[in-house]
Amino acid sequence: MNISVKSEYALLAIFDLASRPGGEPVKIADIARRQAIPQKFLELILASLKQGGFVESRRGADGGYLLAKSPESITVGDVLRFVEGRNEERSKARRATDSAFADLWDAVDRALDNVLSHANFAQLVRDWDEKHSRFVPNWEI
Repeated sequence: MNISVKSEYALLAIFDLASRPGGEPVKIADIARRQAIPQKFLELILASLKQGGFVESRRGADGGYLLAKSPESITVGDVLRFVEGRNEERSKARRATDSAFADLWDAVDRALDNVLSHANFAQLVRDWDEKHSRFVPNWEI
């Protein structure tokens, strides 16, 4: 599976917003810095995600971007399908339907779609936090 840089950055931006407590707007520059995304490219991606209903923006000094829905209701599959479009039809069209591997590739596509459709950002944030909190040294005596 190939994921475009644009899709990867979109996923990182949604993840960053999902990991911020309190639902406060987050500035584009802060997301760009934390996720190592070029700011101008991120502006375009966030504008697109806003049109897709994933994020909303607030104007003003305390403005920025925040999730338009709860992180539990946004899946990786939703974001990828929105950003990439329906390219799975294009990739299937390139495959020979009369091939010894046709059924195998269809099963792989279904399994991948199932995993991505069940991976929500709330769970990704919990898993990430848990993974990184296990190895925090405690210097308390």
